[in-house]
Amino acid sequence: MKGKNSIIYIKKRLDEEAKKRNNADEVSVDKLDPILVAHRYRDPTISLICALFAYGNVKQIVKFLDSLDFSLLTKSDDEIKEALKNHYYRFQKSEDVIALFIALKRLNETTTLEEVFVDAYNTSSNVIDGINALIEMLISLYPHNTQGYNFLTSKITTKTKGAGALKRWMMFLRWMVREDNIDMGLWSGVSKKDLIMPLDTHTFNVSKKLGLLQRKTYDLQAAIELTETLRSFDKDDPLKYDFALYRIGQEKIL
Repeated sequence: MKGKNSIIYIKKRLDEEAKKRNNADEVSVDKLDPILVAHRYRDPTISLICALFAYGNVKQIVKFLDSLDFSLLTKSDDEIKEALKNHYYRFQKSEDVIALFIALKRLNETTTLEEVFVDAYNTSSNVIDGINALIEMLISLYPHNTQGYNFLTSKITTKTKGAGALKRWMMFLRWMVREDNIDMGLWSGVSKKDLIMPLDTHTFNVSKKLGLLQRKTYDLQAAIELTETLRSFDKDDPLKYDFALYRIGQEKIL
């Protein structure tokens, strides 16, 4: 199949796959995903921690997240440092885990993640602006400059071509903004039509194979271009296809 008929067929299959994947059984101890931990708390700050550490082997991600005491987000700096002094995950040493907890605790003492994000996002309905505002806020509240921490939080993004895809941030936003049997819909001030695909290697490769993405470089521009294609399938909710594409790649269905 080529051209228009091919696109119609792919849309039909993706609609079917998205509908099939939109059930609670898709996120379970048998089908692990970091959102499994986030679901327990249904809290934006805890969800962001779950999302930012969501890289690597999913079993190890969930194991690490299960080891964290999220009540520390209301404790003193000294208590946080003492409790997390032996916690580390891949590129992040204990000092990096501690830095994230203290920065988020300080943010919540005066404002919320949603308020900081929406204030920047509202300027031009650009989620990248909102992400940059949150990264900038975390840096200002607890300055901490290490390779592991910079990887965890990402750097402020001023370009799309050649830039990191901000996958973990985009996934966090999907969790916060969309609401179905997978995503939690904890925020109301952001439109799901403005979300950008959380592009990982699975969705990148699957999307290229399906002809949904022509760009050969894995970067933020590729995530935006894929989102534009999916917006032609559903202009109001392009990310409803994200979890389906991810599982198709993860389970090697193609």
